[in-house]
Amino acid sequence: MRIAVAGATGNVGSLTVEALTRGGHEAVGLSRSLGVDLATGAGLDAALAGVEAVVDATNYPAGSAAEAVALFGTATGNLLTAGQAAGVRHHVLLSIAALGRIEGNAHYAGKREQERLVASGPLPWTIVPATQFHDFAATVVGWTERDRVAPIPPLLVQPVAPADVAAVLAEVAVGPPQGRYRDVAGPEPQDLVDMARRTNDARGRHVKLVPTWSSLFGPDWAGDVLLPGADAHIAPTTFDEWLEQQR
Repeated sequence: MRIAVAGATGNVGSLTVEALTRGGHEAVGLSRSLGVDLATGAGLDAALAGVEAVVDATNYPAGSAAEAVALFGTATGNLLTAGQAAGVRHHVLLSIAALGRIEGNAHYAGKREQERLVASGPLPWTIVPATQFHDFAATVVGWTERDRVAPIPPLLVQPVAPADVAAVLAEVAVGPPQGRYRDVAGPEPQDLVDMARRTNDARGRHVKLVPTWSSLFGPDWAGDVLLPGADAHIAPTTFDEWLEQQR
């Protein structure tokens, strides 16, 4: 089966390409470095020739909600339009678990627009919501660290391995459209501050962590807001197993 992967050079996208290839499918990468620009649509028509399914694992940095909505919306619209013209039979979107519970976050606003376009678009679809990845705590530290001090919110998350998410995306892509798929999450909840401390220890980094809700995330992110639904697809890789790979 010929399947296109948007964001093929990214973290989850590249792993999805690998998972599809292992399964005996032909994976077509869609990214600027591969000659396809989703923002303009350049190269899309040629890349989608003969493609039966598309997996969208793209990600876009944005400074404001309006910018995020524009970035995600334009790229998704171009991908859906080109997919319809090419006769694509299944559009699979990687999204975020608990997306509807968070307001005021630019990235989440962009992802909501992406979901809206896919669900109301011309192609049969599946949306796969995933929880935060195992490296999320390290990413947050990278955002906030100044002079070896990093404010970090005490978020409760249930992190998942990118490779596990990629495996689900590959499996879903070769099957029939399902609408909204179950949340995909790791085996157990974790405290983000503890995750950051343990990640730093594993990587030999010395950063003072300051638990606080006054940095990037406010108290509206507290409690079980980011946890998956009760019927979640629980992926196998634990945070401890991921940590061992960081040493």
